[in-house]
This record gives sequence, C-alpha cells and structure tokens, in this order.
Amino acid sequence: MAHISEYRKLTSKIEKIKEKIKFKNELLDLDIRLVKEKTVSKIEKFIEKENEKLMDIRFSLSNLNEEVEKRLPNAMRKYNIKDYWLRREAIQTWRVSGYSEEATVNFHARIDELNILKINKEAETKKKIFEDLSKYIVSEEERKNKESELENLVKESTERIENYKITCNEKQDIRIKTLENKNKVLNEKLNKTLNELIEKRSHEQNESYTLEDEIVLEVNNLTMQFGGLKAVDDLSFKVKKGEIFGLIGPNGAGKTTVFNCITQFYKPTKGTLYFQEKSGNTISLTDYVVHDVIKKGIVRTFQNVEVIKEVSVLDNLLIAAHTKYHANLVDQFLHLPILKKEELAMKERAMEVLEFMGLTNYKDWIAMALPYGILKKVEIARTLMNDPQLIILDEPAAGLNDTETAELTKLIRKIQDKYHCTILLVEHDMGLVMDICDHICAISFGKLLAIGTPEEIQANKDVQAAYLGASEEE
Repeated sequence: MAHISEYRKLTSKIEKIKEKIKFKNELLDLDIRLVKEKTVSKIEKFIEKENEKLMDIRFSLSNLNEEVEKRLPNAMRKYNIKDYWLRREAIQTWRVSGYSEEATVNFHARIDELNILKINKEAETKKKIFEDLSKYIVSEEERKNKESELENLVKESTERIENYKITCNEKQDIRIKTLENKNKVLNEKLNKTLNELIEKRSHEQNESYTLEDEIVLEVNNLTMQFGGLKAVDDLSFKVKKGEIFGLIGPNGAGKTTVFNCITQFYKPTKGTLYFQEKSGNTISLTDYVVHDVIKKGIVRTFQNVEVIKEVSVLDNLLIAAHTKYHANLVDQFLHLPILKKEELAMKERAMEVLEFMGLTNYKDWIAMALPYGILKKVEIARTLMNDPQLIILDEPAAGLNDTETAELTKLIRKIQDKYHCTILLVEHDMGLVMDICDHICAISFGKLLAIGTPEEIQANKDVQAAYLGASEEE
C-alpha cells in the first residue's frame, strides 16, 4: 500500500509539472505577442510624429492667395463698419441739402472718395497679410526651394521610418529569442525533473518486485548499444543461489559487456537487472553507481590482472576491503582506537583469506615480483575480503598452464563451498567451464543462443555452429 501511495503521489507531481510546462509555453506566446504589439505601437507613433513634421512643412507651402482670402474678411471687418457709417453720414448730408445739384455732386464725390479709401484700405490690408505670410513664402523661387526641401525631407523621413522599423524588428527578434531561450532552459529543467519523476515512479513500480528465493541474479531483456552497434541484444537469464553459472561465446560476443552492465560500469541502454542481497532484499542494480555495487555484495575480477603492483600482497587485500571500514577521516588522521580495532580485524581476515588461498608465504612480497599465476590468485583473494554474495570471474584461466588451470578449478569449488557464494564465470577454456559450471548461457553477437546444463549446451547445434565451429550440415 505504501508503494501504491507513493506511486500516486509521483503521478500527481508529473501531472502538475506537465501543466506547468503548458502554462510556461502559453506565457511565452503571450510575451511574444506583447513584444510584437509593443514594437508595432512604437513604429506607428514614430510614423505619426514624422507625418506631423511633414504636415507642418506642407502647411507652410499652402496656397498664399487662399490664405489671404481667408484672413482678409476678418481684417476688413472693422473698416467696413466705419465705412458704413461714413456712407450713411454722406447720404444724410445729401438729404439735408435737399438733393440739390451741388449737394449731389458733393455726395458722389464723397462716395467716390470713400470707395477709393476702401480699395486702398483693402490693398493695404492685403499687403500687410502678405507681409505676415512672407515668412512662409516670399517668392516663387523660394517656393520651389521649399518644395524641393520638402521632397528631401519626405525621403529622409521615409528612410528614418524604415531604419526605425528595422531597429525595432531587430530588438523584437532579440527579445523573442531571449524569451525562447529562457523558456527552452526552463522546459529542459522541467522535462528533466519530469523524467526523473517518471523514472522514480517506474522504480517505485518495480521496487516491490521480489526475486524467487533460489534466484540471486535476474537479467531481463538486457541491451547495450554503442552508437549503431548492439554489443548485447535483448539478453535474459537467471542465476541461482550457490551455483556456478557460465557465460560463454566467441570473441566479441559481448560477454565482458554483460559483466560491465551488471557491475554498472556501463549503464544499459535497455533492460532490468535484479539482484538479491544476503538480507533477502531485491534491488535494481541500475539504480546504483559502479562504486556502490560492491557494497551490495557483487565483486569481480578482470581479464587483465588489476592488483596494485607497488605494494605487498597483504596490503592489496587490505585495500580491497576499504568498503568495510567505518572509521571516518578524523578517526584515521588521529589514529583513534576505532581505526586500530578495524585494522586489526581486517588484517586477521586478510590472513585467513591468504591461508585459504595458499598465499601465506607471499603476504609480504611486493606484487610486481610475483609470477602471473600467483597474481591471479591474489586478485581472486581480494574479492573474498568483501563477504561477497556474487563473484564475477572474467576469464580467470587466461594465461594459465594446464596445472594452474586444474588448481584454479579446485579453488573455485572450494570458494563456492566455504563462502556459500554464487559464481558467475566467463571463460574460453571449455574444459574448465564444462567441468565446474552447473548451468551455462551461450551467446553470440550479444544474442542468446541457449541456456542449460553443460551436457545440453554441448549437444546444442546453434552453440556448436557459433562457438565450436561445427557446420550446420554436421
């Protein structure tokens, strides 16, 4: 029930992150739209200002006579009122004189005089208006100059508008790109968190998976791909507790790659690897890093001897047991009693292992001074310092003669009996494999050929064709 509850919580978190990603993308679209609208608004305002400047200049070039005709009535209004009263006074004088011939002559003379004054006044007013408007246009030549200047200003204004548009669009593009980059980074973080939660949810689903009591290692659909090359292709097998399980195949079949995936030196491209600890707890090996796998009870040797050649055999074993120490850096620096107790206990264990392996006489020898066969034993002895549940031996008989191989066969059986551990073996010596293995898995080009007892593997036609070199007709 606890796993179901945790699974539901993770599912809820995943849905929330998906909604957050969707919301952030909507915000990005809104930001981009606002940036574009702001850019368009800036361009429109700039164009409006430019047009206002041009309108001012165009107004200065408006028709002079039209402007005069507009201004003249207002300018003449006061004089027209005065002219009206003068004419009325002239008519009144004419009437008082009885419309005599002399009075009539004087009347018409007065009217003519008033008309002349009105004409002069209108001319004078027009002249004054012309003078007032002369700041805009004084002559036809200047008018042409002004029109030419206006054309140039229109061109300049058009260029400024275009340049401004380009600048605004560039800034807009930069702003949008910045927003998109920020959104990309945020989405990457959210997607990473999402993937981690999905993996964790998957782990919670698989966490309740328990191996059968007799199974110590279960490999399901293991695939390891390097670029376009599949070194291991959908491989599955189970290893029982306490047995010696062999993994065989031609050179390049992917045997060592399988070991590297089990020990997490490689993270598999696909597939699951379940391991049962001594406590009975089932773990998924893909959840651990390579240096933590040894703490779970899995140890290994290598095709090439990997002992530390500059120190003694005893020190090699003590170094191999470093995961068993509990003293911290301060304890080691001050040589506190807890460190001394642990060192004493580890030394006693190392001496027991050396005696079991028949290496007691070599405990103080520097590793580089020892023959290859002894170094092979030292490497196996180092695996026993960690109380292993599963020992992985990668071609332990490589480079050994027949006598040494026979001794190695007995030694592997002794290790199985005394330490009650499971042994997973890769070996090209078919005599050794067929002699000591309880079950064998044969692979070729990373694919499974057959799994069974040594007799079943020997009789299998596919194994004979791929590994032993037998033809299909035979």
